[in-house]
Amino acid sequence: MLNGDQWSQLLRGFIDEAGDLIKQAEEYLLQLDQTPDDEDAVNGLFRAMHTLKGSAGLFSLTPLVSFTHHLESLLMSVRDSQRTLEPALVSLMLRCLDEIASMVGLIDADTGELPVDETHQNELLAALAAFGAPTRIETVAVMAPEASSGACAQRGSLPRCAGCDAEGAWHISLRFDADLLRNGFDPASFVRYLTRLGDILRLEVIDEALPPLAEMDPESCYIGLEIDLCSEASKAEIEEVFAFIHDFCTLRILPPHSAQEDYLQLIRELPETDQRIGSMLIASGLLTEHELNQGLALQAQAEPQKAPLGSVLVEEGMVAPQVVNAALAKQQSVREKRSQESTQIRVAAHKLDELINLVGELVISAAGAQLRAQSHGDAGCVESTQIVNQHVEQIREAALKLRMIEIGDTFNRFHRVVRDVSQQLGKDIRLQIRGADTELDKSVIDKLADPLTHLVRNAIDHGIEPAEQRLAAGKPAEGQLQLNAYHESGMIVIEVADDGRGLNTERIRQKAIDRGLIDPQANLSEQDIHALVFAAGFSTADSVSDLSGRGVGMDVVRSVIDGLRGSIEIDSVLGAGCTFRIRLPLTLAIIDGFLISLGEEYFVVPLDMVTECLELDAEQLGDSTYGYLTLRGKPLPCISLAAHFELPTSHSKRRNIVVVNLGRQQAGLVVDHLHGELQTVIKPLGLLFQHLQGIGGSTILGSGQVALILDIPSLFRHLQNQVEGSAGNLRPSRIDISGS
Repeated sequence: MLNGDQWSQLLRGFIDEAGDLIKQAEEYLLQLDQTPDDEDAVNGLFRAMHTLKGSAGLFSLTPLVSFTHHLESLLMSVRDSQRTLEPALVSLMLRCLDEIASMVGLIDADTGELPVDETHQNELLAALAAFGAPTRIETVAVMAPEASSGACAQRGSLPRCAGCDAEGAWHISLRFDADLLRNGFDPASFVRYLTRLGDILRLEVIDEALPPLAEMDPESCYIGLEIDLCSEASKAEIEEVFAFIHDFCTLRILPPHSAQEDYLQLIRELPETDQRIGSMLIASGLLTEHELNQGLALQAQAEPQKAPLGSVLVEEGMVAPQVVNAALAKQQSVREKRSQESTQIRVAAHKLDELINLVGELVISAAGAQLRAQSHGDAGCVESTQIVNQHVEQIREAALKLRMIEIGDTFNRFHRVVRDVSQQLGKDIRLQIRGADTELDKSVIDKLADPLTHLVRNAIDHGIEPAEQRLAAGKPAEGQLQLNAYHESGMIVIEVADDGRGLNTERIRQKAIDRGLIDPQANLSEQDIHALVFAAGFSTADSVSDLSGRGVGMDVVRSVIDGLRGSIEIDSVLGAGCTFRIRLPLTLAIIDGFLISLGEEYFVVPLDMVTECLELDAEQLGDSTYGYLTLRGKPLPCISLAAHFELPTSHSKRRNIVVVNLGRQQAGLVVDHLHGELQTVIKPLGLLFQHLQGIGGSTILGSGQVALILDIPSLFRHLQNQVEGSAGNLRPSRIDISGS
């Protein structure tokens, strides 16, 4: 018996599994919204609901079981082609999935209690009743052997075998459990579905269990079936027909006698691996996964005198004796070539965070050891610490990969957002996803949900026009919204693009002037004007709606992206569309950095942002904070870090400029000394220092000294705001750098 802690642990596992099943079901529903005839999606949706209901029943979650059962009943009629999933029904089922998710969230993992809102449930069930599956049971057309004239009928494109006698047909033996009807299943529907795979040559109803009429329970099933099916389908494909009632029937599938030798030959020709007998029979097509699980369960019940699996399979009639003998012979012949199958395990996120923190401390300690070895001048010790550092770097990369997950799951959730919001606004919009397999640190992905939601909703509401306006502009009525992700220069780029009306530069400028954000005489570039949409409280909407108009969404986007040490830029063409492009570091824990210094103070620049380094005379640069140089014929805005952070002025005659890039922008950082590359463990700043502009964190050097990590996006914004008033202070007319 399970104790309370074990039961609670199992219940928490069910809650996690239920969340995954609900997510799968939503993806299948959205897929069926686009392609209602997708049988795989229908079967996947049904399977998710069936698994969810069955698992909930194990924990006596009656409200969840009852509600899910109604969805199962409706999906059964869809699966039997009695009903299609029209958009209205998809919308209703999405609301039902939201209700199921809400119910799962209310489960108390300690007590197993599930409080529910019966009023809301009854409203949804009443709406479902309007889409109820038909109760009429169609008769099954069974082709008698004499009617086939020795050859299968050609229906559609399915191939049929040449002979239609019992020797060339699969034999299916079915015994239904009494609870089959109570769980919403119709035996006839499975027989109808079998006709899609081939021709039913013989169908015999086994009614020996039928009680006298007065003793019959109308909700109980008493029958069984013996079926001969002429089909070229595999055993697994035939078993898939009955996948939803494995718990409510006993199923045996025997191959055609004429094909037995073919299966034996297939076993002999299997790859030379030491597989278990069950795996070999599955690989040959003579056993299915479900039958293997049944056999293993029966084998376990035979303890303490445990019978061989092959004997159990033969005794239960799942496979023929000669087939088991052939598999055993194959297994014995390759016993020395054992291979293990790799497995995956789930690891709690906090354990991964612990590992990353420890690896970070290891990086710092290894750097300190190498610095001490170099200071002592011991060549052997230096070589040893270099080897240790190489291994530490490999450990760092491996540890960071553990937290890297594909961004596709985050992108896929927006199918639902786009569908709901576009229907609310009466627009026809299709979402396209690219780069779903791009990997990013889980901690970054978790914080991206809100910014992406704001950008997607903004594109639907403000960007993409209604159908009539699009047609008048010569565009297709259906709007296109794209989510794209890709790697570029050691960073990840995420794009939210639409083919709508684009940003109205003049309207944004006028709104900014009206709100006092800019001076009417200011000569701003188009890109600078577009950036005003990120100002707090800024909105171009004429009225406040449920979706927009309050001027808080884009401000949230900028704040979150800044907190992730990223940047965001806008590309917009009036009347053609708009693209918001987010650039983010791959991880927030450990980065490759470039160490610089100003006097006695050390700073770190993210290495993937460094383009090149230049050296100039201090007299040429002057003492101003902001300005620009001419680099290969193009202006290069510059910022003196010493002046910006109010540090003592260096007395060195030579100064260095670190050229950094952020997207398509470049700027120069004026520093004293360059110290080269290093691995940097990012430590967050305390509350006392979080107001500092241009600082994104700190790190500990091998010497134990603290170095500050520069926040390049923040410095770029300060530079943009200041350089216009300070241009020329670095005497650009006299300095022309023709090369690096």
